[in-house]
Amino acid sequence: MAESQTAPRNPPHSSSSSGKKQALISLSDKKDLASLGNGLQELGYTIVSTGGTASTLENAGVSVTKVETLTHFPEMLDGRVKTLHPNIHGGILARRDVEHHMEALNEHGIGTFDVVVVNLYPFYSKVTAPGGISFEDGIENIDIGGPAMIRAAAKNHKDVLIVVDSEDYQAVLEYLKGGQSDQQFRRKLAWKAFQHVAAYDSAVSEWLWKQTEGKEKFPPSFTVPLSLKSSLRYGENPHQKAAFYVDKSLAEVNAGGIATAIQHHGKEMSYNNYLDADAAWNCVSEFENPTCVVVKHTNPCGVASRDDILEAYRLAVKADPVSAFGGIVAFNVEVDEVLAREIREFRSPTDGETRMFYEIVVAPKYTAKGLEVLKGKSKTLRILEAKKNDQGKLSLRQVGGGWLAQDSDDITPEDISFSSVSEKTPTESEFADAKFAWLCVKHVKSNAIVIAKNNCMLGMGSGQPNRVESLRIAFRKAGEEAKGAALASDAFFPFAWKDAVEEACEKGIGVIAEPGGSIRDQDAIDCCKKYGVSLLFTNVRHFRH
Repeated sequence: MAESQTAPRNPPHSSSSSGKKQALISLSDKKDLASLGNGLQELGYTIVSTGGTASTLENAGVSVTKVETLTHFPEMLDGRVKTLHPNIHGGILARRDVEHHMEALNEHGIGTFDVVVVNLYPFYSKVTAPGGISFEDGIENIDIGGPAMIRAAAKNHKDVLIVVDSEDYQAVLEYLKGGQSDQQFRRKLAWKAFQHVAAYDSAVSEWLWKQTEGKEKFPPSFTVPLSLKSSLRYGENPHQKAAFYVDKSLAEVNAGGIATAIQHHGKEMSYNNYLDADAAWNCVSEFENPTCVVVKHTNPCGVASRDDILEAYRLAVKADPVSAFGGIVAFNVEVDEVLAREIREFRSPTDGETRMFYEIVVAPKYTAKGLEVLKGKSKTLRILEAKKNDQGKLSLRQVGGGWLAQDSDDITPEDISFSSVSEKTPTESEFADAKFAWLCVKHVKSNAIVIAKNNCMLGMGSGQPNRVESLRIAFRKAGEEAKGAALASDAFFPFAWKDAVEEACEKGIGVIAEPGGSIRDQDAIDCCKKYGVSLLFTNVRHFRH
C-alpha cells in the first residue's frame, strides 16, 4: 500500500448524495470483527472492506462492499495498493460543514465514510518473534495504507469515528445506537488513533536503526513508546500524583525486569514499591549462587549467598534487621514451602520475638505450596514473580527538560582485573570476599562502602556526601565482625592518612578493593603497607546516584 491511483469519475456511492451511512473496515487483527460487523449492519451501515477482512465479515453473514468496487482498481503490488485512492481518502477527509468539500465529492462521485475501523500489519510481533525475521520480511510488514487511513479519519474526527482498538467496539456501537454527538468521545478515539500510529512508527524506527551499518548505541533521535499499566495512589509522597507505564520498545520485549513481573498477591504496587523492588531484583540477579537481598529505600541493606537459601535469608536480615523491617526481600532461586514458612515466621534478630514484616517478596518463581504459605503471611504482602533483566539495555533518566541515556552497568567482578598493589597479597578467601563486596557496592548509592565476609554483607554506608561518613556507618553496622573482612568502595579514596583508608586499617579490615585513580593513590598504598592490609585496584568505578 504505497502508491495512489487516479480513478475516473463514478456514480456516487454513499451519504454525500444518497444519505446512506458507510463504515470502512480494514483489519489485520480480526478479534471481535464479526460482532462489530453485525452491530454496524443492524444500525444500517453499509460496510466497505478489504481482502481478508471482507472474507471474514462475509463468513459471519455480514454484507460487504469490496473496496475495489469504489476505487475501480483491484488490489495490486501484493496488496501494497488498495486503499490509497481519492475515492477512499476523499470520503474520509471531506469536512461535512464545508460546502465546497461536499460539492467536490458530488462532482467526482465520492461517498463519505462515517466510521473507519483499522488496525495495522503485525510489525511488532513479527520482528520480535523467536528466531527473528529477515530484513525483507520486516520491510513487507511495514503498513502504509493503514496509518494513512487512521491519520485521515483521526484528523477529521468531528465527522468520522476512528476505531483502532477492539476494546472500543462495544462503546462505539452504543454511541452510534444512541445517535450521540459527544465530541469528547470522538476526540478520545482520535487521540488513541494517533498514539497507536506513533507507537507503531516508533517500533519501525527502532527496528530500522538496528539494521543500519553502524549499529551505534545512541541514535540522533528516538522515541520511547509507553503503555499505562496502572494508576498509582500517589508518587513518592501523598501530595504527588503518579502512574506506572511499561516500556513497549522492541528492546524490552521478553527482556525481563520488574515492569513485567507477575503480582501473585497483596496490595497494589506503589511508586516507591516499584523503585525498591527494581533495586532488590537487579541486585539479587547479579549473583550466581543462591542469594537473598534485602532492600530499604533502594539500597541493599543485607546480602548473603549460601548453598542453603534459608541460611542466606537469615544472614541477609541479620546484617541490618532494623532496616530490613518493612523492606523488600528478593531471592534468585525458587521459593518453596520451606523457604516460604521461614519468611513467614522468622523473628527479628533484634529481640527474637517480633515477626519480620516486609512490603514485597520477589523471586524468579514459586512452588504452588510455597505461594500458598507465603500468601498467609499478610493480606498486604506483595508477591512478585520476575524474570532476570537482560544485559545491554539502555538506561534512561530524566532531568529538567531532558533525558540522560547510558548503557546499563552490567560489569561484574569476572569482567575486571583486581590488581594487588600493596605488599600483602590477599588470601584466596580474602580475594573472594573482595569480589563479593565489590558486587554488592555496585548497587549501593554513592558514596558507597560495603564490608563483607564469607559471602555475606556485614555492613554498608550509602548516600553520604562524605566518603568517611559512609565508611563509619558501614563499620558501625558490621561491628566486631569487620575484623579481617573485605571493604569495597564504589570510587577511589581521595585521602588515606587520618582519613578513610587509615580508619579502615585501624579497625582491622583485611582487604580493601577500590578503583584507584586518585592523585594520592600512593598514600593509600603506603598506608595499607604500614598496617599489613591487602589493597586491590579495580580501575572500574560504580557511581550510583
